[in-house]
Amino acid sequence: MKKDKKMIVCFLTPALFMFSVIFLYPVLRTIAMSFFQVEGVSDAFSTWKFTGLDNYITLLQTPIFLDSMKNMLKIWVYGGIAVMLVSLLFAAILTNGLAGKTFYKTVIYIPNIINAVAMSTMWITAIFNKRFGFLHNFFALFNSDLAKTDYMSGSIKFWSLLVAFCFGSVGYYMLIFMGGIERLSPDMYEAATIDGASKVKQFTRITLPLLRGVFKTCLTFWSIGVVGFFVWSQMWSAPLASELSTTTPFVYMYNITFGTQGNTFRNAAMGAAVGVLMAVTVLIVFFLINFLIKDDDVEV
Repeated sequence: MKKDKKMIVCFLTPALFMFSVIFLYPVLRTIAMSFFQVEGVSDAFSTWKFTGLDNYITLLQTPIFLDSMKNMLKIWVYGGIAVMLVSLLFAAILTNGLAGKTFYKTVIYIPNIINAVAMSTMWITAIFNKRFGFLHNFFALFNSDLAKTDYMSGSIKFWSLLVAFCFGSVGYYMLIFMGGIERLSPDMYEAATIDGASKVKQFTRITLPLLRGVFKTCLTFWSIGVVGFFVWSQMWSAPLASELSTTTPFVYMYNITFGTQGNTFRNAAMGAAVGVLMAVTVLIVFFLINFLIKDDDVEV
């Protein structure tokens, strides 16, 4: 028994040490830093000046940060509705005995294996470019005024970003929904068919209620992804420091922490406060999802 305890300690000690050094210490340091005045991320603790909640109060009074929060909320709501509906639709179609299921599933999922930078560049240069982009050339064929629209400027720039991001997200959630649907017992659908229930009724009365746990998982993953939204926003915002329509909290945190995109000073403490607020946001959303969507155990 003592040998077993020694063996357990030998195996756990390196893991706990690495966990503390790589994860726990940076998290605790970031939380502590958010209550101080700190210029650089690597500044010694002796140079920190305690300011209490000043960083958080300043953030909540900063228009750029508030705009970034609004952008994140719009991505979460509008993008979430679009992605979940389209993903669920594709999943329902592909699990309904469609010929060539593997081919279509692969095609829809392909955007998820392409690097976000490459995917963003493709949309910006090949689709939304106002001179030689696909949309410009397509509408020009019909002499439509839409050919003159600049999809990379003003408020419309946000929606072009959202469309591109949702396009790249559908395949991932489609696979999750497909896994949930394929787990359901076919006996229920056979019984419903015998009773005369249409495919639509089977979907609304059987499939959807039994996918509550899957919906909870998808919403949780979506929320984490949106809160950590960075690469797409950075690609759409660069190189303009004044571009606010596509700025998200993580981009703002990056800029203010490292003094990029026109910032003349660095404020690591403010960036830490943004990170803490985003972590709290994820926790709040997680508890709300678990409270609103009851994942009762159901025999399937």
